[in-house]
Amino acid sequence: MGKYDHLPLADKGPINVPYTGRTLISDSYYNKGTAFSHEERHHLGLHGMLPTNLQVLDQQVARAYEQYSSFETDLEKNTFMTSMAEQNVVLYYRLIQDHLKEMFSIIYTPTESAAIENFSRIFRRPDGCFLPIIHPNEVEERLSKFVVPNTDDGGIDYIVVSDGEQILGIGDQGIGGVLISVAKLAITTICAGIHPNRTLAVVLDVGTNNKKLLDDDLYLGYKHERVRGKQYDEFIEKFMKAAKKLFPNAYVHFEDFGVHNARRLLDQYRQKYAIFNDDVQGTGCVTLASIMAAIKLSKTKLGDIKVISFGAGSAGTGIAEQVASAIASDAGITKEEAKKQIFLIDKQGLLLDSDDSLSVAQKPFAHPSSDWSAPESELKDLKSLISKINPNVLIGTSTVPGAFTEDAIREMAKHVERPIIFPLSNPTKLHEAQPKDLFKWTDGKAFIATGSPFPPVEHNGQKYEVAECNNSVCFPGIGLGCVLGRVKLLTDEMLVAAVSALADEAPAVKQNDPTKELCPGVEAVRDVSVKIAMGVLRQAGKDDLLGVKDVPLEDDKELEEWIRAQMWQPEYRELVLDETKMRAKADP
Repeated sequence: MGKYDHLPLADKGPINVPYTGRTLISDSYYNKGTAFSHEERHHLGLHGMLPTNLQVLDQQVARAYEQYSSFETDLEKNTFMTSMAEQNVVLYYRLIQDHLKEMFSIIYTPTESAAIENFSRIFRRPDGCFLPIIHPNEVEERLSKFVVPNTDDGGIDYIVVSDGEQILGIGDQGIGGVLISVAKLAITTICAGIHPNRTLAVVLDVGTNNKKLLDDDLYLGYKHERVRGKQYDEFIEKFMKAAKKLFPNAYVHFEDFGVHNARRLLDQYRQKYAIFNDDVQGTGCVTLASIMAAIKLSKTKLGDIKVISFGAGSAGTGIAEQVASAIASDAGITKEEAKKQIFLIDKQGLLLDSDDSLSVAQKPFAHPSSDWSAPESELKDLKSLISKINPNVLIGTSTVPGAFTEDAIREMAKHVERPIIFPLSNPTKLHEAQPKDLFKWTDGKAFIATGSPFPPVEHNGQKYEVAECNNSVCFPGIGLGCVLGRVKLLTDEMLVAAVSALADEAPAVKQNDPTKELCPGVEAVRDVSVKIAMGVLRQAGKDDLLGVKDVPLEDDKELEEWIRAQMWQPEYRELVLDETKMRAKADP
């Protein structure tokens, strides 16, 4: 027995199973397929249900990868992986782990976007919890179906919830938003070892404003325009209270809520529950970490930078909030003063305080109208604004393809020796600029990170690695720290600790080489998640917000060992029949 096998999230040794026969094989968590041992086949009533030749996990992975590779389109591969997850959880995660870099874009963005758009047409079997707003009094009852019997915490550590309003750059997808919750949880397991049986995907079906879906006879969600206002808020409150009651230790991750709800709900609940909004906080954290990496290499002071965020939705404002906090800390000024160094541009142009249509998240970044006497056309023109502001950093979250024009980028390069340019919109077709063009227009001087994967770029004989500024290298580690520490709240200080840890792991920083990535790639993310979790746990300890005792915070090696001991691994374990808990008998 290992040193930390007693910990509540550790998953070691034999598993007691309450099933035999077909019922056992039909359970994706217990199913081993051809890898059931001869003893297991005998004791669990599996004779006659499996091929004669026993094969181990490595052989299964080889076969599954061959099958995966036979599909021509990315969506077909995505569908195959979904089917794999429904059949054999261990094999699914081991297959991804062995081919992570290749498969990441298949199981997540951009391919998952297509799966979400087609949710009602490719639907085969439900996954997750569906909570329709037309049945508000059934929220707790529906959630209770996912409580694990005989547990004191409901058996759930990590919940991802979405209302499907602003999905991955493709907008309102209604009930299809359940798939983004499922995908995010898969990422937490792959990238941070969150136990797949202790997670829950939730979709809040509050209607949709997507006319295509409303007119589709096959649409599976509530066929009604999105519910807003008091009814919506009361529904969210019922969900949060029920989740806390049934799963008292669960960490709740909000995903792809609309711009008018994302920041508002985060501010409303973060002082009561351990919650996280990936679009606001996750995007902000990974972007800030990449900026910090570029700053270290360019010998610039973080407190001196000016930032233009082209796009002022939940992602743009979330990034702005994180950057403002960092500028304030570095420069020794207030966050309100730091916000004067950040300029947000949206559909109406530069955000000004005379605009009554600004959201709660946008208002703090609106600049005084009295400072801007330029014609309206100039307030909407990126090149003109760059000329007046002279930003060090240009961030794109607009989903406007080609918005970063050659003229605008060359104007930026006139004023800044090493411009930091991040076209982050997803999917790839919505990027504000292509990396090869950005290197060309800045003569290879730009620091670049993108929202989707791009191959290395050759410019003047030099090879430049393009960092993917992907939330998935950040949010799993934050969640891991919160889950293992049973944190009571997720504070700004914990996020700062996460950002610092992530920036230190950037290949460009670790190798002191500006041609390398400003952000770790997904192939390294499991180790990165450990480092982020260490930072989060230590800060939670300082804030007196840990819900567990005896976390070895003082010793790096011991803390890392403590974390790794509790991370789930895609490995088969011995199955032992627990006849006292049997819920099904072997088939005759």
